[in-house]
Amino acid sequence: MVDGGLWAIPLLVVLLGVLGYGTAAYSSALRSRGAGTSWVGAFGTPGREVARLLLGQRNIVPGSDVLLARIGTALLPLAAIMALLVLPFGTRAITDMSVGVVWFNAMEVFSWVAVWMVGWGSNSAWGLIGANRFLAQGLAYELPQMFSLIAVGVGAGSLNVSEIAAAQGTLWYVVSMPVAFLMFLISAMAFAFWGPFSQAVASDAAGGAATQLSGVDRLVFLVGRYLMLTVASAMAVPLFLGGDAGPLLPGWAWILIKTVLLLAVMVWARHRLPTIRIERFTELSWVILMPLTLLQALVVSIFVLIGWM
Repeated sequence: MVDGGLWAIPLLVVLLGVLGYGTAAYSSALRSRGAGTSWVGAFGTPGREVARLLLGQRNIVPGSDVLLARIGTALLPLAAIMALLVLPFGTRAITDMSVGVVWFNAMEVFSWVAVWMVGWGSNSAWGLIGANRFLAQGLAYELPQMFSLIAVGVGAGSLNVSEIAAAQGTLWYVVSMPVAFLMFLISAMAFAFWGPFSQAVASDAAGGAATQLSGVDRLVFLVGRYLMLTVASAMAVPLFLGGDAGPLLPGWAWILIKTVLLLAVMVWARHRLPTIRIERFTELSWVILMPLTLLQALVVSIFVLIGWM
């Protein structure tokens, strides 16, 4: 069912792009502070990088599957835009699906396909290493993330994103489900291969999955990465932070404020936390995070049965 109208798609894509650019600019500003350069100039760095990549030549490696790599490159930002369909902006969503949480999770899984296609299609050992690292990372975080989303769905009695936001009332799920919220933030950084979870494009593998990307291809890939992170931060608002709930300001303003605050936390994590090796993250996820998210889902289910939620 179309609720917000197809006309809203270009508006939300533009807003998503602005937030993504702001995230890149803030990250550049934090990096410039460590290098002792000006913050003002750092905020223009993403714009200069965009211009450089637009003018740069595409690098084609002999024997590479150019079509496969370019499809994967385009799939990453496309998945982020498709995830927008179920994101309520205020009380309205473009497509108010009854299984909106499942749709979001499915779009997130497309990032696995996209990064693997880019790495495999590059015909580079480093690209393939980065792609396989990302698949291993996905297998590590996906089940704990799904249990976190299940806890949210059970607590609200619905998988509709708008209904989940409305069900929180005066007690946001970030308070009643802190483990699920933390796991969602971890998974958001992981499927955007961001900060501590950037092994897919790590420098020790010459850039990993993106090592052979240049020009417009690299720009689209980077845009997709920032858009995925931005969409995940925006989705955390209705799932855990009460959606548009807040005093004085209109609902859409609270959604933007909460999204920007979460993005700021993600950028901080990128510049403060070290990159985690895949095998250690896998062990952490399966030994610690999965039992914790299972316990969180169990506690929520018990509270629902006895009528406390």
